Amino acid sequence: MSASRRFLLENRIDNESEIELSGEQFNHAKSVLRLGVGAEIVLLDGSGREYTAIITVIGKHSLTAHITGFADGGKEAATPVYLLCGALKGDKTELVVQKAVELGVSKIGVFNSKYCSAFMNGGAKLERLNKVAREATKQCLRSVAPEVVYFDNFELALASCGEYKNRLFACEFADHSDVDMREITGPSALIVGSEGGFAEEEFALAKDKYGFKGVTLGKRILRAETAAIAFTSIVMFLLGEMG
Repeated sequence: MSASRRFLLENRIDNESEIELSGEQFNHAKSVLRLGVGAEIVLLDGSGREYTAIITVIGKHSLTAHITGFADGGKEAATPVYLLCGALKGDKTELVVQKAVELGVSKIGVFNSKYCSAFMNGGAKLERLNKVAREATKQCLRSVAPEVVYFDNFELALASCGEYKNRLFACEFADHSDVDMREITGPSALIVGSEGGFAEEEFALAKDKYGFKGVTLGKRILRAETAAIAFTSIVMFLLGEMG
């Protein structure tokens, strides 16, 4: 028996017993999945809970589902991890977002920096990245979809990490790591560059003003998307999220 289909809600479920799905969610349920009355679904409201529900009514523009129960999802990481990645060419940023969600990050930032050769804005491209995050959330059975945010100014990206205990900067020209990765604990912010890497003044700004620690990712030069996924994987493992 296949698992119940999962749907992300924009608002929290409080004491409602009936939930209406419309728009993109409704179209996906009716036209793509071809769900009918009596089908069991799972509703995710961003609280970490998973609500089971039965479809009771299907109309032309929406469907109604009756909530039958709820449980804690149990798939969210105990430690918040925030991944910031330079904007990448083509669909590589989408790949990073998808894999970061699967690995358990709580938030994703995309930024423009001095040597970025790919540019985006806060419009359609950002909405596309958030859609990728939502789809990955459902695929890997998470209960909360991480938000994807964009910074057109690199210093704003750095400033957004102030609440994180560990601020780790993967730098391709650093000759050593400033921190023993095996000893990290607690909320962590990770920064990885674009295909063009970072300028030395960007690295200095991150360390001197915003308290980042430089980290090397080994002897070999990694593609930007490989570095982002590998760095995230290493941190999640060391935080006990992959054991």
